[in-house]
Amino acid sequence: MNNHNPEDIHRQIDAIYRSESRRVLATLIRLLGSFDIAEDALHEAFRVALEKWPDEGIPGNPVAWLVSTGRFKAIDNLRRNARFDALEADFLERYDAENADSAEPDDHAVADDRLRLIFTCCHPALSREAQLALTLREVCGLTTEEIAHAFLISLTTIAQRIVRAKAKIREARIPYQVPEPDELPERLQTVLNVIYLLFNEGYAASSGEQHTRADLSGEAIRLGRLLKTLLPDPEVSGLLALMLLHESRRAA
Repeated sequence: MNNHNPEDIHRQIDAIYRSESRRVLATLIRLLGSFDIAEDALHEAFRVALEKWPDEGIPGNPVAWLVSTGRFKAIDNLRRNARFDALEADFLERYDAENADSAEPDDHAVADDRLRLIFTCCHPALSREAQLALTLREVCGLTTEEIAHAFLISLTTIAQRIVRAKAKIREARIPYQVPEPDELPERLQTVLNVIYLLFNEGYAASSGEQHTRADLSGEAIRLGRLLKTLLPDPEVSGLLALMLLHESRRAA
């Protein structure tokens, strides 16, 4: 690692956050088993990066560094709190049992984690409203405020949807995994339905004064491209092509 100009490092960290934070989060959710703990770990990892990278330089594999740092910080914090919180003590016991031999993630594992995150957020056990809100928050990285603004719904309503969706995943023990091959066609259709509903909500807004909301349709296209990269499939390619066709007509 080499020393760099701190301002340049800060700009690069901002760029890494925008482009890679969802990848880091997806892997942390798998490693830590909790959306909320993983989100705290993500922010803690970037906080440490802002402290260390201006002096030490950016690591060769910043995603792996952020995952490792976030996981270490989360477990260290939980171990300190476990003396006072029985729930956290139980979580740590399960974590230690499940991750005794875990290794640092490689690029393929990180890609798989993003696919796991998409299928989890679009699980059929969740309501369609919850699927949309959770996908925008966790997969696309929109803030709760941005989601509420995009759907013209109150911040409280969106926040409650996200909290309840996470609680449902936890309480129903919804697995954080890509479906088995025999389940994949049906589950993939659910994911595609969520993406297309998101696109439609942006392309021809169902409520409000705006006839179109480019922010939502743009996120749907970005999500379609990501899914096509992670899971090449004719159905995915077809949906992406359809959305791009509609988008080109709107631009014209």
